[in-house]
Amino acid sequence: MIGAPLADRLMNSFADAHSVGVWQTFLCLAAIYFMAMMIGAFGYRLPPPGWRPPGTGDRAETSSLATYVPVQRAVRTPQFWLLWGVLCLNVSAGIGVIGMASPMLQEIFGGRLLGVEAPLADLSTADRARVATIGAAFAGLLSLCNIVGRLGWASASDRIGRKATYTVFFLAGAALYASVPAAGEAGNVALFAVLLCLILTMYGGGFATIPAYLADVFGPHHISAIHGRLLTAWSAAGVLGPVAVNYLRAWQLDRGVSPSEAYTITMYVLAGLLLLGLLCNALVRPVDHRHFLPVEVVASPSTSPPTMEPAEAVGRGSAAVLLLAWSAVGLTLAWGVWVTLAKAAVLFQ
Repeated sequence: MIGAPLADRLMNSFADAHSVGVWQTFLCLAAIYFMAMMIGAFGYRLPPPGWRPPGTGDRAETSSLATYVPVQRAVRTPQFWLLWGVLCLNVSAGIGVIGMASPMLQEIFGGRLLGVEAPLADLSTADRARVATIGAAFAGLLSLCNIVGRLGWASASDRIGRKATYTVFFLAGAALYASVPAAGEAGNVALFAVLLCLILTMYGGGFATIPAYLADVFGPHHISAIHGRLLTAWSAAGVLGPVAVNYLRAWQLDRGVSPSEAYTITMYVLAGLLLLGLLCNALVRPVDHRHFLPVEVVASPSTSPPTMEPAEAVGRGSAAVLLLAWSAVGLTLAWGVWVTLAKAAVLFQ
């Protein structure tokens, strides 16, 4: 949402008669990303033991499922591998859509995106370029929905529970995936876009909710190590999703299916992956007590994470630094949202 339009503007700025501005753009992006990540990394602070955000009182840290399971034991439990399947299947379906969303929009609707009743292959080179621009704007809109989903669904999971949240992802997601072909056949661009936007909120929400789900099941003490191992599911999904989509599409095209109709079976298969994820999620149960780490071991200084001195731990910082930090994040996101919505508005006209 931010990187693509920024790169486009940088290349246009650096382009001249001898260069298209790619290498200069990469150097600028590298400097920007390096600065952003270093500022973020050095801004982290660990709170002192027992500290809680104001207003939370003495509320329990996790749900009733909370345990203290070390990472070496966690990866040997069925709960870990069920959650591995939950993340892998949710991401496989979502990443499959991300990879084909823009070309799917272009090939299904073709000239209708420009107000012309003609398939994509019959359009002129200039019109195909305009359709590609709309497709790129659609990809940016999906990125915005990804962000919204990470914030919204993760927050909702604090109220309705992690398992219930993933149940919504899988049930509603399967219904949405199965509805996409019908929206395409009806020629309803706006409905098609809304369905995929909702799907992407659940894709992002799945990523944002899984760390809290792990903390509920295994306890918060070793959550970062457990989460790191669970992210191998993301790597597997990065292969499974695109490979499944590309294979199914090629298989249908080889059998004479038109490009605009070759996505129908693919969407049904992705819906099936979500139903498998629903089964994995339904099988998650509290961890057996034999995997628990004794409370006295958890609380011992040798196993506790290092903390800063209480005076510096929570440090709110000066108002000027706070304003600068929020401005850097807020204005950048606002620019990305504005560019995305301005380009994607054509989908709803």
